[in-house]
Amino acid sequence: MTEPVPSSESYFHLHLVSDSTGETLISVGRAAAAQYSHAKPIEHIYPLVRNQKQLDRVLTEIEAHPGIVLYTLTELELRNRLKTFCAQNSLPVLSVLAPVVRLFQAYLGGEPTPRVGGQHQLDHEYFRRIDAMNFTVMHDDGQHTDRLEGADVVLLGISRSSKTPTSIYLANRGIKTANIPLVPNVPVPPGLHGLKHPLVVGLVASPERVVEIRRNRLLGLNALQPNDSYVDREAVAEEIAYSRQLCARAGWPIIDVTRRSIEETAAAIIGLLKEHRRKLQEPM
Repeated sequence: MTEPVPSSESYFHLHLVSDSTGETLISVGRAAAAQYSHAKPIEHIYPLVRNQKQLDRVLTEIEAHPGIVLYTLTELELRNRLKTFCAQNSLPVLSVLAPVVRLFQAYLGGEPTPRVGGQHQLDHEYFRRIDAMNFTVMHDDGQHTDRLEGADVVLLGISRSSKTPTSIYLANRGIKTANIPLVPNVPVPPGLHGLKHPLVVGLVASPERVVEIRRNRLLGLNALQPNDSYVDREAVAEEIAYSRQLCARAGWPIIDVTRRSIEETAAAIIGLLKEHRRKLQEPM
């Protein structure tokens, strides 16, 4: 066993070895690392490790930067070699799926059938996500507002309220999402108030947060001008008040994204969407 990372340490190496995309490992590794505020992981991600030569390069990297090793490998020989190497070098190593698979096996009985990247099949669900992504890209930032009825979710918000990244995240979950910028004194698209199928959600944030994001964007574009109302706190506060009033009058739910990650915002929207769909199915 290796000694735990001392509290005085700021960083540790985290090796994520997968024979697929590595998405599962990344999510698990980051979720676990987030519980330790005093130590930040330096991630070494190795996707598509499917033969001994590819594993050789991984072991060389692990030897050069010892740390925690997490893996999802289907091939028995690769698993055994990785575990043996880690044992010889006194490094902690864990298959993140093994405990879950054992639980499934105890409940379902029988032996599992290992499949590399089994969750990434070109099935109906996959093509549903692709369709949602195409729709979302086509309906970003107020485009094609005459086709909003085909959306699952329509997001409204002022500039820099996380509309586009939230839309893309939802699309990756198979949810067709359109987003529309709100600008004071500029009418919303015709037909928005009459939508039947989509869930309409307003996104807001604190004026300070919006101004900060806008300033950083303008600085990155070398376009920041003095006395620009786009980054004036009072002007931004008025924009936010306008968007809140618009949503309140229409009865659309509002989510404050000031302290939410994109994932947390999307999770809240998915919860609202489930309730919205349930109501649509109720007899009138």
